[in-house]
Amino acid sequence: MADSPAVTTTPPFAPARPVELVRHGDTRIDPWYWLRDRDDPDVVAYLEAENRYTDAMLAGTTQLQTQLFDEIRGRVQETDVSPPARKGAWEYFTRTFEGEQYASHGRRPAGAGEGVNEVVILDENVLAAGLEYFSLGGLALSPDQRLIAYSYDDDGGERQVLHFRDLETGVDLPDQIDDTYYGLAWANDNQTIFYVRPDEAMRPFQVWRHTLGDPDDVLVFHESDERYFASVGRTRSGRLIVIATESKLTSEIHLQDPDDPAASLRVVEPRTEELEYGVDHHVGADGADRLFIVTNADHATNFKIMTAPMDSPGRANWTEFLPHRADVKVDDIDAFAAALVVSERRAGLERLHVVGLEPADADDTAETGLDRVVHMDDPAYSTWIADNLEFDTDHFRFGYTSLVMPTSAYDESFRSGERTLVKRTPVLGGFDPADYTSVRLWATAADGAQIPISVVHRRDTPLDGTAPALLYGYGSYESSVDPTFSSIRISLLDRGFVFAIAHIRGGGELGRQWYEQGRLRAKRNTFDDFIACAEHLCATGFTSSDRLGARGGSAGGLLMGAVANLRPDLFRAVVAEVPFVDVVTTMQDVDLPLTITEWEEWGNPLDHPEDYEYIKSYSPYDNVEAKEYPALLVTAGLNDPRVSYWEPAKWVAKLRVTKTDERTLLLKTEMGAGHGGPSGRYDVWRDEAMVLAFLITELTGATA
Repeated sequence: MADSPAVTTTPPFAPARPVELVRHGDTRIDPWYWLRDRDDPDVVAYLEAENRYTDAMLAGTTQLQTQLFDEIRGRVQETDVSPPARKGAWEYFTRTFEGEQYASHGRRPAGAGEGVNEVVILDENVLAAGLEYFSLGGLALSPDQRLIAYSYDDDGGERQVLHFRDLETGVDLPDQIDDTYYGLAWANDNQTIFYVRPDEAMRPFQVWRHTLGDPDDVLVFHESDERYFASVGRTRSGRLIVIATESKLTSEIHLQDPDDPAASLRVVEPRTEELEYGVDHHVGADGADRLFIVTNADHATNFKIMTAPMDSPGRANWTEFLPHRADVKVDDIDAFAAALVVSERRAGLERLHVVGLEPADADDTAETGLDRVVHMDDPAYSTWIADNLEFDTDHFRFGYTSLVMPTSAYDESFRSGERTLVKRTPVLGGFDPADYTSVRLWATAADGAQIPISVVHRRDTPLDGTAPALLYGYGSYESSVDPTFSSIRISLLDRGFVFAIAHIRGGGELGRQWYEQGRLRAKRNTFDDFIACAEHLCATGFTSSDRLGARGGSAGGLLMGAVANLRPDLFRAVVAEVPFVDVVTTMQDVDLPLTITEWEEWGNPLDHPEDYEYIKSYSPYDNVEAKEYPALLVTAGLNDPRVSYWEPAKWVAKLRVTKTDERTLLLKTEMGAGHGGPSGRYDVWRDEAMVLAFLITELTGATA
């Protein structure tokens, strides 16, 4: 056997093999286009050489990485259990055990108490045994609670294998379905399940029906428009299976009767360009049922809520339930027998709005009536509807966290508003939330827009410009980065770091217009906003440019690449995880996953010269220049179906021969994983320890 290649501190070299790329009369020369061929032995050799170089360059932080890993692990109660979620005669939970990478799923008789007559229904550690990578994709309980359907992915490519298990015997059924995607929905016969398949480009485009014991599955829905993704789910009421097909800006919902799984689908409202809607189902005490619909119809930019009768659910029969509000964005709805819980955003913060659906009792007063916003304490926080398996219940469960408060699960009575803390995630190692403080700041962008920033630091951290800081951002797809607690982050805060989140345009924090102002040919606002937030942190004494780091992943990695090009002087170090940096080339390649549906987010450079020019003006790979850059740690996943590994690989190769500084430039590729990096929790902590060690070393000079 040949010796392993020596670890070296000489940067790897990817030879130039120029390829001309011509579009709209413009010619781009791409010297590293060849890195797209993962079957080329030279490609794998280059990625492995970069990995060895990264190991060598971080060798001096080995002690620090070990220390950080021990700190991270030391704050986690490794043997722990989630709050139980009740469904009829059973309650369900997940457990983790010290030394095990993955969770175990179990159940016990409702009300029995922890540890009483518990049964393991699925142990991820058993499924993951011998695998380099494991990710549970779906876990769906049959209506009679005697079966589960579960799927998993063993290489990070997100193509999953679907299995079925008899919970009374603990034995898997012989049925097995390959090449499935996220989304499962049982019919009420407990024998039929609906699932999703992806196409060759990883677009979920079909919904199929499988009957246990029958080898011949039936195609139920096929989406031929490549802008649209198909999904399937089951309403909490158990009275509807919902098949949705959605592009970035248009949606269409089909309904399936779970009592008659072979029946034809019914469309709610045929697709109309830029009409978005989603549905939930409610059945009243009198047995009458109706749909609740969240929609942007009739110029409801921030969405409103409508109702419709089940027998005629089309738009012509929609009736307003909760009107459009200019200052409140409706994100989602959850229907229960007693109330509708509306997930909303106001002033950049999430909130839960409870609206009654059943007639109030005669002795109800205004104070106990069902029309209230759930009160939250912190100035910046995150809240969400948690595991609520039952439709007919007198309370609902929600999650809550902030930058200083660990994740908590609460049950709140619909009628009285009385709240019970069910569980707060324990944080070991002497953590005291009183030692930390959070604040909401506002930065002024180049065009005058006010950009919110969520900040957390220790109370004793000096705010005189000497503190190291890490600024995190995303800013795409109307996805909001809300202020949440991280026990891992404490390792930075306790070393005097300031941590901040830039709530930039392109995200959804301040409503639909916030998103619209950061996509397509307004995309540059995203980058300008992040720069404005960084400048504000420096100007107000939270940090200084020579001690400021930035971090983002995927589309947030695009952000990292863009700001590194635009303002390399503003950041000392940048972490770009699975970064989408080769935007011009990728958005012209219709054979790649996501490309066509992404045109509504980024523009279509294949067919539209104006989009081509605009994207080219900010695409990080295309705008690398001969100048000094921040220190960079870049990650990739060889099996990543969302951002292909070659985007970060090409970017690093180009930076190596173009930039003029001697600062650190590292590429770490997971050779057996995908978009999310390592899968096991200990592997995730080790990976995080590496990232934190890089940041601490680059921003403070400390190596221990």
